[in-house]
Amino acid sequence: MVMGCALVTGASRGLGAVIAERLAEDGWTVVLNYAHDTAGATAVAARIGERAHVRRFDVTDEEAVRQGITEIREAVGPVTVLVNNATGPQPMMPVEKQTWQDHLDQLRFFVKAPLLLLHAALPDLRAAGGGRVINIGSEVADLGNAEFGHYVSAKAAMHGLTRSWARELGPHGITVNTVEPGWIPVERHEGDDVSEYRDSLPLGHMGVPQDVAEAVAFLASPRARFITGQRLAVNGGKTMS
Repeated sequence: MVMGCALVTGASRGLGAVIAERLAEDGWTVVLNYAHDTAGATAVAARIGERAHVRRFDVTDEEAVRQGITEIREAVGPVTVLVNNATGPQPMMPVEKQTWQDHLDQLRFFVKAPLLLLHAALPDLRAAGGGRVINIGSEVADLGNAEFGHYVSAKAAMHGLTRSWARELGPHGITVNTVEPGWIPVERHEGDDVSEYRDSLPLGHMGVPQDVAEAVAFLASPRARFITGQRLAVNGGKTMS
């Protein structure tokens, strides 16, 4: 695999920020994508240093994605690692209140955005002779959380993309995998009561964003060259396969 740069979507805070920082530690040039939080993305880039580049574009907008990937290629080189982490609001609601639009809102981030990004980056991945696509899924696809069907189904669909793309792109040296975090508290969870969830975990303690970032870094590395189409749960044993 020829190393170019790693694009992490939704990297201005939370898991995306920590994933970007971890990839930079491995020597990747990291492009931090974000939609709204300029101050957050700038702060993450400052922590990373010269390996970080910031690009603001909407990952659910086809023209914005095409232009964003073109600008990245011209500025720092072709994307060879694509981490699909961006997400939107995830409201819980009873099934009778869930509309088709609620489902589409989730599918925009977990199916449409990865598809648009792959379309834009695929010529460079093929030209490089290989690369990595890493989808950030969720344990909800296995747990089937109540009042969350719109989100659960979209995350399940995301892993469906992983499996199909892994088969199709494998001959080009491109691996595609899903990392499935459990509940990993980040900034927005400050003050939340984690005791019930924590007590349900075989390991008996909560995970931290670095746990997810380590899994992503491994799958992005040459050490994972023979792993594709897989779903790696990072949730302290909450789900097992």
